[in-house]
Amino acid sequence: MGGKKDEDKAAFGKPVKYDPSFRGPIKNRGCTDVICCILFLLFILGYIVVGIVAWLYGDPRQVLYPRNSTGAYCGIGQNKDKPYLLYFNIFSCILETNIITAAENGLQCATPQVCVSSCPKASWTVGENQLSQTVGEVFYTQIGNFCLPGVPWDMQVSESLKQELCPSFLLPSTPALGRCFPWSNATTPELPGITGNISQGISGLIDSLNVRDISVKIFEDFAHSWYWILVALGVALVLSLLFILLLRLVAGPLVLVLILGVLGVLAYGIYHCWEEYQVLRDRGASISQLGFTINLSAYSSVQETWLAALILLAVLEGILLLMLVFLRQRIRIAIALLTEASKAVGQMMSTMFYPLVTFVLLLICIAYWAVTALYLATSGQPQYIFWAPNASLPSCEIVLVNTSCDPMAEPVNSSCPGLMCVFQGYLSTGLVQRSIFNLQIYGVLGLFWTLNWVLALGQCVLAGAFASFYWAFHKPRDIPTFPLSSAFIRTLRYHTGSLAFGALILTLVQIARVILEYIDHKLRGVQNPIARCIMCCFKCCLWCLEKFIKFLNRNAYIMIAIYGKNFCVSAKNAFMLLMRNIIRVVVLDKVTDLMLFFGKLLVVGGVGVLSFFFFSGRIQGLGEGFENPHLNYYWLPIMTSILGAYVIASGFFSVFGMCVDTLFLCFLEDLERNDGSLDRPYYMSKALLKILGKKNETPQGNKKGKEREVRP
Repeated sequence: MGGKKDEDKAAFGKPVKYDPSFRGPIKNRGCTDVICCILFLLFILGYIVVGIVAWLYGDPRQVLYPRNSTGAYCGIGQNKDKPYLLYFNIFSCILETNIITAAENGLQCATPQVCVSSCPKASWTVGENQLSQTVGEVFYTQIGNFCLPGVPWDMQVSESLKQELCPSFLLPSTPALGRCFPWSNATTPELPGITGNISQGISGLIDSLNVRDISVKIFEDFAHSWYWILVALGVALVLSLLFILLLRLVAGPLVLVLILGVLGVLAYGIYHCWEEYQVLRDRGASISQLGFTINLSAYSSVQETWLAALILLAVLEGILLLMLVFLRQRIRIAIALLTEASKAVGQMMSTMFYPLVTFVLLLICIAYWAVTALYLATSGQPQYIFWAPNASLPSCEIVLVNTSCDPMAEPVNSSCPGLMCVFQGYLSTGLVQRSIFNLQIYGVLGLFWTLNWVLALGQCVLAGAFASFYWAFHKPRDIPTFPLSSAFIRTLRYHTGSLAFGALILTLVQIARVILEYIDHKLRGVQNPIARCIMCCFKCCLWCLEKFIKFLNRNAYIMIAIYGKNFCVSAKNAFMLLMRNIIRVVVLDKVTDLMLFFGKLLVVGGVGVLSFFFFSGRIQGLGEGFENPHLNYYWLPIMTSILGAYVIASGFFSVFGMCVDTLFLCFLEDLERNDGSLDRPYYMSKALLKILGKKNETPQGNKKGKEREVRP
């Protein structure tokens, strides 16, 4: 048995040899993966060029601001005091198109549109006696300036309506998305030629677009509760930090309680399945009576379902009990490593706040990509064409409708009613416009690569800091003064290429997953069951591949931080080291996952419960300064607090998880590299030495208990 075990270990490489010059993370190192570093820097340079090109040719105002019929923007430039867009005939938008089509066209529709300073507050319809009056008498002095720019004061109202220079009716409206939309309860005027349920159309449009009231209420709730949300996030930060620091005292009992809790849940599941099985067995409910059905809930009423669940839970219970019996020493090692990780975090508290640096860098990457993509999507020169509401009239036959025009010039034939030069869109005939798709693909690749590189940087920096803790023979005396900043500078200076290499491999797999998801979404309606099964298998394989690469990269970055070798060598050494200790890897991984899951549950659940009782007003008698604010939606600050608590807990526990993984790899190398002799003492803690039944030799004449002396 022993020979077979040694042969299996030999298949995954030879143990690490003793190196008398090794004292933790190597300081005299060189640059690694230089070619990949150069490629990454050239790619970033190209990414910057793409951003500059997008900034030069893009025009995001068409997304941020509404446009009138001439293509001018509302709220800026000459229309700075007119931020809202008014549709002359909003019903043409409702009756002739749907909300999706309107949104894709920038909410443009076949009716004149004008920028206004405020939306109409009351209903108005042109009267018979007003048709003979002038535009100045009706609109400029009574109703308001809702006509197109440049309409003469002395033009008759009838002529302005004929040419669609002024609206024939107005509805009480409210601004939403920079546009004036009618109220859902507005009284609809009687207008010839308009049929259908207009009120229902307005209601649908309001339901789809008008979120002003809700957004205002949400803003008010945040304004009244933001400081209490910050208090909840502060509580989450304190709870996360306390949980990690207290693990050095309660790691063993807590893991035992969690394992017993899992055993208890499985035992109760077995008991419940047995009770249900007995009841259904006495009734004679069998799957043969039910037959095959797609209603999955129906299977809960047959005895075979509960019998299968009982067997499955019993098998899981038995496996867990056997693991506790035969792997108890490895579980003790995992607990000791958790305790040691808590001590390491306590010695280097700055590492707990490094996720803030990662968060800022990730935010910069995402913001740069979003702005670049927006500018690219809005690149091109504006194009204007002639448009008339009824081009089939005899007076409009000589007009070339849909041909290019100049919005600043007069129409070529003013006898055509409503003829105007309107904005159609942005030209896509330029070099940049023809290359938009390729540039957007480049931007997406840049987004994934930079995000993965930032995450890799954080992992490698933390690994370097925690490795310096483990390989300090006399703790805390031998720990470097600034381990985190030293690891950060060392990683950026020497290993940018290695991080880019690992991030690129992961990026390619993620891009493949995105492409596969896109193909699956496009072909979902035409696929047969076999094709869907094949697609599901491909997606599952890529998901597993991504998880494996993330695991391999994480451990490769640890080896890079310690030894300063290139990515491939580090990944190989880490993989071989882990495979030589695969059982310890599995046990530590599961124990750590269980511990961190409980920690997140404790932090998020605690903050969620406190937020619920406070914001819902269930906590009374706290005093005048601690009264809960009056909110429109009390669940809003609760959900915000829970989400923020989860983000904070994930950030803290990701650092702790990286610490555990780093100390574990160092522990495995310590076992292979050293033997406890005077020349090769172990660096691990006394608790780990005691669990393994090992000890460091002491020179003769030393007092009992002083096992660690300065190495020669």
